[in-house]
Amino acid sequence: MKDFVLATVGAIALLATVPVLNQTKFGLETAIAQNTQTKGQVQLRLEVEKRVVQQVQGKQTSTWQPLQGKALVEPGNILRYTVTADNNSNGNVKNLIINQPIPLGTVYVLNSATSNVNNEAKITYSIDGGRSYVESPSVKVALANGKVETKPAPVTMYTHIRWKFGSSIPAKGSVKGIYQVKVR
Repeated sequence: MKDFVLATVGAIALLATVPVLNQTKFGLETAIAQNTQTKGQVQLRLEVEKRVVQQVQGKQTSTWQPLQGKALVEPGNILRYTVTADNNSNGNVKNLIINQPIPLGTVYVLNSATSNVNNEAKITYSIDGGRSYVESPSVKVALANGKVETKPAPVTMYTHIRWKFGSSIPAKGSVKGIYQVKVR
């Protein structure tokens, strides 16, 4: 068995992006890892929650409401995506990599990507459609005086997030990649 598993979750490919009175419908579904060498070994699940802000006794509170099926979201809503990779095998899975596209119609919320294994996951980002990944994407900007500077890429350019889990995922264990986006 190879020591490397690459899983791409396409589950958030929006099934329907239909404007309805300044709202958008998102279709949500479950994703399965598609890798012939590990078929059935790792299963990916995608969950989406919407942040709901309420006033409770004069204090503003924030909770997460699960979205299921076709859910209505509005511009400005914050969504939290959780990709769970379940190791269904009887052995360890090493060097799992999960690539997750930023959904169309949303913008990544800077510094929101985390994992449930703390420092054991390396998180990188793509601004070129998933062809390359770096920890801090940057772009070259031409200044008025003709000089070119390298600046941090704006979050509107982020297209994908990657979690690389360097340690083994034990048999029947799981890991999670979590990130937030803002609906445009």
